[in-house]
Amino acid sequence: MAHRLSGVALAAFLPVHFWALGTAMGGAENLDAFLILADHPLVKFAEWGLVVLLALHLLLGLRVLLIEGVARAGDLVQSRGVVVSSAATALLVGLLFWLSLLA
Repeated sequence: MAHRLSGVALAAFLPVHFWALGTAMGGAENLDAFLILADHPLVKFAEWGLVVLLALHLLLGLRVLLIEGVARAGDLVQSRGVVVSSAATALLVGLLFWLSLLA
């Protein structure tokens, strides 16, 4: 379920991404205006969220592949552990990205 939700959230981001690319390709003035907007703290926080979301989606996708490859009954506890460790790893990746933005 978490993998599906993260996929939907990533898909919802695509129109914003396409708008940003279109703006950047619209000339130097448009790019400069976009870069000023991209420097806003709220946008930086959204970028952090995107990185966390991408990492989470990747790790949970790997979990789905493992489950499909070695489906066994009674692995629910292990599955929950994978979700928790995936979320923790995604947040760690996001923290490292956030720290790189502050540097």
